[in-house]
Amino acid sequence: MKTIINTQNAPAPIGPYNQAVAAGNFIFLSGQIALNPANGQLITDDIKIETRQVMENIKAILAEAGIDFSNIVKTSIFLTDMQNFAQVNEVYGTYFKDDFPARETVQVAGLPKGVNVEITVTAFK
Repeated sequence: MKTIINTQNAPAPIGPYNQAVAAGNFIFLSGQIALNPANGQLITDDIKIETRQVMENIKAILAEAGIDFSNIVKTSIFLTDMQNFAQVNEVYGTYFKDDFPARETVQVAGLPKGVNVEITVTAFK
């Protein structure tokens, strides 16, 4: 059985998908970009601010599911420019205390809405 998870505290889906789906004890979050849910503003001019908004969107979805960053077991980071890796990693790292999740970071040719970073996570409840 699966349960759909959506919150107004994160950007609404812009296509045929949900913010997250719980299946058993796993929660699969859709990729998040730096879209501010409060005002609909897309942030792309500063990679650190952009990454922070992505992580805040993830945080809101996790909270709706009743969990937090300590429940994440796997993340995938997609960058349009690997030169941004260090700055993205710096911000990303502030959201975890220890027992970091498994992760890959890859450079891609393009991301939705022309953003620089997209992050998706899988968590365990």
